[in-house]
Amino acid sequence: MREAPQVMIRRFVLLALLAMLSWTFAAAADDAGGFFDPSLGDFKGELAAAAKGGKLGVLLMFEAEGCPYCRRMKEQVLNRADVQNYFRRHFAIFSVDVVGSVVVTDFAGRSVTEKEFARAQRVRGTPTFVFVGVDDREMARYVGATRDVREFMELGRFVAEGHWRKKDFTQFYRNTQSEGRKP
Repeated sequence: MREAPQVMIRRFVLLALLAMLSWTFAAAADDAGGFFDPSLGDFKGELAAAAKGGKLGVLLMFEAEGCPYCRRMKEQVLNRADVQNYFRRHFAIFSVDVVGSVVVTDFAGRSVTEKEFARAQRVRGTPTFVFVGVDDREMARYVGATRDVREFMELGRFVAEGHWRKKDFTQFYRNTQSEGRKP
């Protein structure tokens, strides 16, 4: 039995609207692209540019395609404007694929693949967030996804305010929780 052309048109329009709506939500959920700075993969140069730009250093997010925790961070934390604004104010931020074959320049000026760079940075799981100061010194490292936005913001504050020099992040975060501090 053939459907009337009007019914077919309505169904087509409804399907098109649903497709556009789902695409819009997917794009909004994964708008972590605003978190990362564009890069040509020259991390030595990026570190120098960060110093010249008055930033504290670079933040590297080591990730892998298909990593559920990386995806959760991008969809629930890194896509937020407040997170992007805070971290971009203090750091140049780049993503590194732990199994990538793209050639990058490491902090020593050597050409290596992303995979080799991740191995040299002692990355064992994803996501791994590594903060490197303009003096080429690692300031902090966080392995895994944070519990929520608040914990990630506190991680940024931990590094930006120099608390990493005196204590580890776990101790710092416990103190902020006991103080009832809001991010």
